[in-house]
Amino acid sequence: MHSVVLQLRNDFDEWRGRARGLLRAGIAPDNVSWRDPSTEAGLFAEVESTPLGERPVGSVPPMFIELAETAINNSSAERFDLLYRLLWRLQDDRTLMDVSSDPDVIRLTRMASAVRRDSHKMKAFVRFKSIADDGGQERFAAWFEPDHFTLEMTAPFFARRFAGMVWAIVTPYASAFWDGEALSFAPGGRKSDVPQDDAVEGDWKTYFASIFNPARLKIAMMKSEMPVKYWRNLPEAELITPLIRGARAAEREMIAQAATQPPSRHLRQQARQDAPVAVSEIDSLAAARLAVQDCRRCGLCEHATRAVFGAGPDRAAVMFVGEQPGDHEDLSGQPFVGPAGQVLDAALAKVGVDRNASYVTNAVKHFKFEPRGKRRIHQRPDGGEIQACKYWLNLEIKLVAPTLIVALGATAAESLLGGNPRISDLRGRGIELDDGATVFITNHPSYLLRIPDAGKRAEEQEKFEADLGQVAAIAKQLVRVS
Repeated sequence: MHSVVLQLRNDFDEWRGRARGLLRAGIAPDNVSWRDPSTEAGLFAEVESTPLGERPVGSVPPMFIELAETAINNSSAERFDLLYRLLWRLQDDRTLMDVSSDPDVIRLTRMASAVRRDSHKMKAFVRFKSIADDGGQERFAAWFEPDHFTLEMTAPFFARRFAGMVWAIVTPYASAFWDGEALSFAPGGRKSDVPQDDAVEGDWKTYFASIFNPARLKIAMMKSEMPVKYWRNLPEAELITPLIRGARAAEREMIAQAATQPPSRHLRQQARQDAPVAVSEIDSLAAARLAVQDCRRCGLCEHATRAVFGAGPDRAAVMFVGEQPGDHEDLSGQPFVGPAGQVLDAALAKVGVDRNASYVTNAVKHFKFEPRGKRRIHQRPDGGEIQACKYWLNLEIKLVAPTLIVALGATAAESLLGGNPRISDLRGRGIELDDGATVFITNHPSYLLRIPDAGKRAEEQEKFEADLGQVAAIAKQLVRVS
């Protein structure tokens, strides 16, 4: 039996160096006994030199390295044996880590998961206490009792999070120190090494009590996320029992003191919907174009530059309906003038449809976006916003009286037909509305701009132009009939 004594409990590089030597010497896992400083024998045993050998060492999958680097922090005494056994087996089968039912792979995965959970608990439940040294400089210290050897892998998180503080985290097996510039480690300590009183502890307890919601209390879930073993080191823990005991009464008090009216945001939304402009009051596209600028039917108006109404003849046989204005349209006030509009114009020209003879608009009249730096990134309107803006689209259809309405994309189809229509199921087919107009569905031209593969984009461009070719044929029939 070859005995390997490691100097550190959880140093992956140290273990890997010794494991490579064992592999080169051809020493099988059953003939290796691993020890670390936490074992009694390891405290006095002499360190054996790594055996020499010439046997080649093969590469291993990155998945094994990733799991091993985490699992080596597990406190289980079998971690080194398990890692070496898997390393030995991987020399003959590099696909071993893909076998999720293998007992060794299962055990390694569970070990790594337990370490990650323990690291997460450390991040959540470490509580620093303030210490003033002889020079008056404020320092901070915390006591924590991890289940595994997770201090070294977790301390960098605290160094980033509390970079401006000078702090120490003491655990039974090791301590971490941050001086504001560098992180260092030392042997562990005792709970008594950390002061028990803190000037801001009262503030922390007040905060915890104020965010406690008795109506949402689920004791089993709380204990799952905040295990009882951590309570003795949390200043707010002494409040948990009385808060739980008084939860029923606190809930009744909250109900009794409930607000007597909805929030102001809800009232503003309700006011917008309670007093809509009647369709009969707007009898022309010019009047509608002015009225839409004062629309407050949804919240999109609060961030967009302006409402973008449709453009085209007052009467048109063909109407194109898109999703919403984009960045270019929001700034110019005209529909389909940006990149998607250029794709549409080119396709219409190719199939012989005169855009100037058609009416072009959108299902939603305000630009919905997410700001990212200096850019405004398009966001798809939700069902409520589509429904709120349907008033204006219905008004346009009533005034323009098109015979053929081309829905460009899913949002336009949803606004015109309701529900959640699928483009792939409906494209290329005519669907008659109650007023006699026919809806023809195809993709939105912006879909073509989002396809990264050139071959796929050319294929979809051809389908889009074929759809518009059908529109052109129908439009010519409408001209002949009129």
